[in-house]
Amino acid sequence: MKEKIEKLVQWLRDQVTGAGLNGAVVGISGGIDSAVVAHLIKRAFPDNSLGLIMPCKSNPKDMEDALKVVESCGIKHFIIDLTETHNTLFGEVEKQLKEKGEWNETAARLGDANTRARLRMTTLYAVANNYGYMVVGTDNAAEWYTGYFTKYGDGGVDLVPLVHFTKGEVREMARILGVPDEIITKAPSAGLWEGQTDESEMGTTYEMIDKYLKGEEIPEKDRQIIERLHQRSHHKRQLAIAPPKF
Repeated sequence: MKEKIEKLVQWLRDQVTGAGLNGAVVGISGGIDSAVVAHLIKRAFPDNSLGLIMPCKSNPKDMEDALKVVESCGIKHFIIDLTETHNTLFGEVEKQLKEKGEWNETAARLGDANTRARLRMTTLYAVANNYGYMVVGTDNAAEWYTGYFTKYGDGGVDLVPLVHFTKGEVREMARILGVPDEIITKAPSAGLWEGQTDESEMGTTYEMIDKYLKGEEIPEKDRQIIERLHQRSHHKRQLAIAPPKF
């Protein structure tokens, strides 16, 4: 794993310099994946790496954890609170749809959460543009395979260094890099709403997904869930779909 980390760090350098850019930025959520990426880009670009903490109706504990990540790797960081921006944008959407009598309350929670993810990515690109940086994503192999990310939100990035690593491998990487233990052991959550966790939302566990990706035997129930998630999220892993030339 130490060798893989070294190769990832060099790969990040190669991608950024090959694009004629200066460094890299990542959104730091307080979770393990963004913590690992923060450590990686700090190693790759000691003087040209940046972490953005972007609370948006967030649990204050996430901010505390994000700051622990910053401290552990020494990355330069900014805090940009998007709560009011989100309230303005999503509130106007809700207002207009309600006036038309077409507001779907059932879909509102997910729409609210996805808008937050897309606002964060918009913010990352605005900052990246300022510095001439690339935006580095945090999706691991399990998230990428199941589509557990927001299209054009946390999935809308330039580089995905963790996309071939299982959740277990990301944990191993985190220990080597020096990510704080409380970040490594906390329940994975996108922080979408109170009490939300990745595994409860997906209906299976990262352990089961990791085993599936490694070709190991898992219960039939979990296999069906994972394959259904993969099929339903196919469009998320594609560029915008174009018709054939007529």
